[in-house]
Order: sequence, then C-alpha cells, then structure tokens
Amino acid sequence: MSSNEQFPLSHKTVIVLDRGGDLAVSCQQPIDVDQITKTRTLIPLAPIAKSLWTCAVESAVEYCRIVWDIYPLGRLVRFVIGDGDDSRFLNLWQEQSASQLMTAFAKIPPPSANSRNKLDIVRAVEMALGTLCEPSEAQHMRRTDLDRTDREVANKGRVIVITQLQGESEILKLEKRLATTLNIVNKVASQDDKQLPLDEVEMVLIHASPGSKEISIPSTRRLHNSPLLAIETHKVTSGYFLSEKLCQLVQTHYELAITTVTGIPMKEEQNANSSANYDVELLHPQAAHADFLKDKDGKHDTNNPSKVTLKWCTPRTAPTQELQHCTAAHRITPVDINSRPSSCLTNFLLTGRAVMLELPRKSGQKLLSHMLASHGGEIYIHTLGTGRSALEDPPSISEGSGGRVTDYRITDFGLFMKEHLLVPYNTDSRNSHVHGTKVILNLVSMESKGTALALSSVAAVAGGLGSGRFAKGGLRKEEHYRALWTELEQLLRLYCSTTEHEQVLDCLLDCRRGEASQSGTPVLGATGQSAASAANPGTIGESSKNGGATAGIKSESKPLGFVGDPSTVPSSPSEDQRPKKLRVAPDLLGKTSLLGLLKDNQRRKPATSTWFGFNPETRKAILYQNLKEKQLQQQQQAVKEEQQVQQIQQQQQIATSAGAQQQQQVQQQQVQQQIQQQVQ
Repeated sequence: MSSNEQFPLSHKTVIVLDRGGDLAVSCQQPIDVDQITKTRTLIPLAPIAKSLWTCAVESAVEYCRIVWDIYPLGRLVRFVIGDGDDSRFLNLWQEQSASQLMTAFAKIPPPSANSRNKLDIVRAVEMALGTLCEPSEAQHMRRTDLDRTDREVANKGRVIVITQLQGESEILKLEKRLATTLNIVNKVASQDDKQLPLDEVEMVLIHASPGSKEISIPSTRRLHNSPLLAIETHKVTSGYFLSEKLCQLVQTHYELAITTVTGIPMKEEQNANSSANYDVELLHPQAAHADFLKDKDGKHDTNNPSKVTLKWCTPRTAPTQELQHCTAAHRITPVDINSRPSSCLTNFLLTGRAVMLELPRKSGQKLLSHMLASHGGEIYIHTLGTGRSALEDPPSISEGSGGRVTDYRITDFGLFMKEHLLVPYNTDSRNSHVHGTKVILNLVSMESKGTALALSSVAAVAGGLGSGRFAKGGLRKEEHYRALWTELEQLLRLYCSTTEHEQVLDCLLDCRRGEASQSGTPVLGATGQSAASAANPGTIGESSKNGGATAGIKSESKPLGFVGDPSTVPSSPSEDQRPKKLRVAPDLLGKTSLLGLLKDNQRRKPATSTWFGFNPETRKAILYQNLKEKQLQQQQQAVKEEQQVQQIQQQQQIATSAGAQQQQQVQQQQVQQQIQQQVQ
C-alpha cells in the first residue's frame, strides 16, 4: 500500500469549537417536553431551547461517533477549544474514544452570554495545523521502519471550524492569513525531525447562527483551491440543521453512503398485540454499493448509489449467514442512534440473527443484494454476489447459444490430470549431471548383461512406435534398448541448453559410439558420415533439402535410430550441428514415456553384484555411501567460510592500524610545525 493510500486526507482531523460569547445565545428551536398530567389549572412551561454552544458540541460528538463506529482504527480526531486568545487541546491522538471525549467536555463550563471574547480563528487554526504536523503512531512506525525501502510518509489533514463569521470581508481576510499561516507552520515543521510538513490541508469554516439572524454569506462556497490548501465555507442555522450538516459532511469526508432499511416490523409501544413497519437509516462505506456503480445491464434499479433503499426480508438463523456468497463486509452505524427503531434493530442483530435485504425492482423479481449480521459484537453489512457463484455447480452447456452438449467431461479431465502430473524437481544440486551420467552407464551395463526392461514401459514404447511388426509381434530385447536409446537421445537434444546437459549428451554419444565401433552399426548422433550415409549419399541431400525435419525427429515408416537395413536408416545431425534450444513437439512424447522407463528401471531390483558398495566377502552393502563425502564437503565449506571471515577481520585490523599510524604521523607533523613556528 502506498503512503497516499495508507494516509489519506481523512487520516487526521482537527475540530475547532468557538467558546466565545456569540455561541452562548439560544438557537431558537424549542424542545418539546411531555407533560405527565394535563389539567386546566396547570400553567404551561416556558419554552426551552439549546444554546449554540450545546448544538455545536452535540454535532461534533456525533461526527466523531460516526467516524469511530465505522473506522475504529486509522481515522483520528482532535479537538481545539477556542476562548478568545486562549485556545487549548481537549484530547490527544492516542485518545480516540467517545467516553473520554464526553468526560473532557463535562469539565468545560458553558460560555457566558456577557463575555465579549471573540475567537481568534487564525490563532486556533495555527494550533490545529501544528498538531497536524505531529506524526500519528502509524506514520511514526512507517517512518522508522528499517525494513521498508520507501519510508516517505504523506501528511494530510482536515480542519473544521465551527464559529460565527461577521461577513464576506472577514472571510476574504481569513483566506489570505490562513495561507500565510500554513506556509509558516510548514517551515517550522521542516526544521524539526519530530514533525512532518503538511502536503495537503482542507479547511472547512461553518458559520452557525440562530434562526432569526441573517448574514450575507453563501450557503456553500469553495474559496481557495490550490495543491496545498483548500478552503470551504458553509452557512447553516444552528440546532437540528447543524447536526444534519455535519452528517452530510462526514459522508463526503469519509466516503460514506446511507442504506435505508424499509418495512421493519416492530410492535407498538402502547399496544403489544399490533405491529407497524418502520424505516432505519444506516451509514457505511460506499464500497458496499460498488456493484451498483458497476452495473451496466440495469440489474439494480437505483439512480443514487450514495443513498439506497433496501427492503426487509424474513430473518434467518445464525448458522445460515456463514453459507451466503458474500463479496464484501463493512461496518455500519445508525444515523439516529437514539431512536427507538434503530435501537430495536441493533438489539435484534446483536442476538445473533441475520437479516436479508432485498433490492426493490421494477420487474417485481426478488433480488437479495445485502445481508445484516453481527460478528464479535460488531454489526456488518455484507454485499451478496448477484451473479453466479464459484461455489455453485457449473451451468449446462445447453444453456448457451446453439449448444446441445451437456457433458463437461470432468472425469476425462481428471484422468488427464493424473496422467500428466508435474512434480517440481530440485535444481539446486550441482552434481545432477553426474547422476545422469551414472544412469546412462547403468543402462549400458544392463544392456550388456541382457537385463530385460519393464513390460509396462515396453508396451508403452510399442504403442508409441505405431503399427507394424512391433505392435503385432512384440519387440525383442535388443529392439527395446534401441527404442530407449533413441528416445533418450531425442530428449537430451531437445533440452540441451546448458553445459551440464551437453556433458550428459556427450556421455550418451560416447557410449553408443563405442558400441557402434565394436559392432560396426551406425548410431544416431555419431560424428562424421556413417556407413549408411556413405552408401546412399542421396539420402543426406534429400533430408537437407527438406530442412532436416525428418532426420532429427521421426522417420515415416520406422523409429528413429532403428538399426536394420543400413539403407533405410535416416541420417542425424552431428555434434557440431546440435540444436541448442528447441521446443518439444506435441506428439513427440505423447505415448512413449521415457520417465516411465527410467522409473521402472530404478524400481527393478538389480543383481547383487551390481550394487554400489557391495562387499562379496561379508555379503553386505554399505548404506548412505555419499553421507561421509557430503559431511566432508560441509566441513570443508565451513572451514573456508571461517578463513574468509578471519581474512576480512585481519584486513579491517590492518586498515584501522594503518589509519591510526597515519593520524599519529599527522599529529606529530603538526606538533613539529608548531614548535618550529614558536622557535621562529
């Protein structure tokens, strides 16, 4: 994750609250108070209204509650309380809890209406910018992580100021002064190793006024838009409208969306026998409605993905929630947490129930798009996959256009996978070519002693050689080995790309060349022209005209390397014309399995006299013959490493001693020069 993605603009937010005398007045929105008894002689109570300060505190706390419910980690909020020229912090970056915040607010007395203290917005914003320069715990860990190559940390933040502005002229002055203040704060932070300069800041100025007071300020306006600073102003009537405004801002700042769950059946408080349907609004990240944004087929009938209405379905039991095909899960929080429908829905989900949500569609079909369930005391909204699931059975081919075949041949594919199972081979061994040479020499020894090959491998070779007398009457023992040597040479030539492969191929050619010289039979891969090529020079010319395709791969009527009539043996490329890198032909090793031959050969129990390390006197064979050699090699390697370490240490000691001697000589020369100057 990049630094900008890990630390976005919403990573740190500072809320500045004005505690001056202007916010001590009433918001002019009376509170409804229920009366227990109503009689004619009862004198009605005087209307009660909250102050602007109370409305600002409640709205700011509600802002923090929404943020911390959905993002318990990674989204930090601090408060600055401004009282005239005196401003102070209410919490720290480590204190991110609603209970701590309410305890701190309880210790602050309300502002006095007689106070004429006016908030110095520039001073309060300067404090807010200074605290934004302080790195959070996550930023400090990334900054000091020595294992990371990219330790640059993006530092962004947002400042929200709730106050009363005087007019348009004050806003224009603030725009210039705030830009200058930000530059000064960045200069101070760049000179301090414990702080981070700000890369981007968003300033939100909210003018809260009573209902009867009007001021010439636009309702929403973006003043300064630069890569470093952006300023927005909002005018709102205090009271319920201020809380609603901050709820809209928290959706914009943290990319949240609202899901309205409709048709929730709840019992009436007065009459328990009857029930009514209620609606509850839930806040969650917009990613829960990502399918609505990607929908281009009109499957989801919704125009505004930031506010979606879903219908309540019959609740399911707890175990079924784990069997749903969910593509994402996000935390939720109610918009109005104190309302009775929100409380009932929350308590219902915390008991372990799961609720399916249906997306209303114009066609009338039922589409379950989301699910509400709790995990570990936290409520999540789960996005359900509306398409086919990977856990379902594959659809029939007949469902496609123009297809009648309904069989996927899964059984055949399983058999195909078993027959072509690939196992990774350890290529770290440097002596693998020695092992290959030993296998070739062992095969030569078996051929000289007349040991027969495994029947299963012979049948596979016979099947790969095609029709003819090999397939009908079977193969003789000599022909078994000829087919084996032919396929082995083909395999080595195709993969002869390193010096180790060339050594194994040279060993094979030398062994076959020695047998050919004894028997006088031409062998595939021998240098120079064979007797057959000398007798029929036209064969070589024809094969060279055809690009040598039949010479290096396969004859039309007989297998490559078949020793029979010398005039019918195809010529093969010499060692000088050996191809370095070739692709494997698809039908070259389709049925003839060289690996099967080698495995069957290794499984066969060789004669006792051919065992490595066999002692005929004691009639015992030594196990793990290479163990001592490997241990000796490891000891030698360890000794070499110790010698290298000692050499490096000696070189360092010599370098340090030489440097010390040079320093002493320089000091002596300086002392002599000083003495000479004093004498002069």
